[in-house]
Amino acid sequence: MNTAELTIVADENMPALEPLFGDLGRLVRRSGRELCRADLATADILLVRSVTQVNEALLADTPVRFVGTATIGTDHVDLPWLARQGIGFSSAPGSNADSVVEYVLSSLLHLAGERGFDLFGKVVGIIGVGNVGRRLQQRLEVMGLQVLLCDPPRAEQEGEAGFVDLATLLQQADIVSLHTPLVRSGPWPSLHLLNAETLALLKPDAIVLNTGRGPVIDNRALLAFKRQRPDVTLVLDVWEHEPKVDPGLAALCVIATPHIAGYALDGKIRGSWMLYRALCEHLGRAATIELEQVLPAAEVESLALSPDADLLTPVRLVYDPFRDDRALRATLSLSPEQQGKAFDQLRRMYPERREFATLRVSADGALERQLEALGFATDHRSGQLQQTTGNA
Repeated sequence: MNTAELTIVADENMPALEPLFGDLGRLVRRSGRELCRADLATADILLVRSVTQVNEALLADTPVRFVGTATIGTDHVDLPWLARQGIGFSSAPGSNADSVVEYVLSSLLHLAGERGFDLFGKVVGIIGVGNVGRRLQQRLEVMGLQVLLCDPPRAEQEGEAGFVDLATLLQQADIVSLHTPLVRSGPWPSLHLLNAETLALLKPDAIVLNTGRGPVIDNRALLAFKRQRPDVTLVLDVWEHEPKVDPGLAALCVIATPHIAGYALDGKIRGSWMLYRALCEHLGRAATIELEQVLPAAEVESLALSPDADLLTPVRLVYDPFRDDRALRATLSLSPEQQGKAFDQLRRMYPERREFATLRVSADGALERQLEALGFATDHRSGQLQQTTGNA
């Protein structure tokens, strides 16, 4: 296929579109939320994110022959229909996993710092141990925390050793972090996995974080539960009826953000780059652009920590989830329609945020090892790294 004749329709919020896809065809940007069949009348390639439902209603009678989603999850794509039509497909598994993990770690460290509890004394339960959950498990275990894992599909395939059932996890974990895809049918559906019955199993003073898919928690049941159990702390990045957020539920969250856990620039560009490589393979063309060529340098590159510093010092420098919390809360007094538009606008205009690995830290012994476990770059050869100017 002559790439000069290709038309590539892409979600306008995907970064690095021009450097990655500009030489592969004519690039057309569209709003992912508002994308319709008319936008694809001459399209050969469609590149989306999670806000676009890709199915027969969108693609029937269009010339689209390849679909890529710059996301880990694929629940917004009708994969069986694409397969029946012979339409090529690729996702970006793991692209923003580190970004989501670091949202969780940052939120927990901020809460521990504000409330004065010892994070290392907590048991963390991870529900859904795929790309994100597995990486969160690895970092927590290297840091020395006790971790419980619930992933029935993996347990069925790999054996029960190392996994617990949902009830056991909810009854024993001090912190519950959800990372499941949205599965509506089959032997292990995740729709409303946390509901009135299962929420009641949570320990006193539990912390619940959802950075996976909003409908994995029954938001109506969660609102009622939280009103009865004010001891439970909620950190929600995803919501059941996005882009609309229940202001009553958000008001009861300690951290409420607009589905941006995976929005570190590194992860978003990595997703675009993975689709670039997949599309090149689909077209029978060599992929010549490396990820490092499209990732900008971090403004803060190195930091020497004083002996009295703690884990939160570099974490706060890289990412403060309360910034995004304040931005979302400022929209919740709007009408539902206006609030939904504001939700998308917050995602569209999201300020630059980088991953922990873009900051090289130097600290004394044990602290440096903990920071390395968190994901920061370290340099054991020099304890004299100097802080550069700028913000991460």
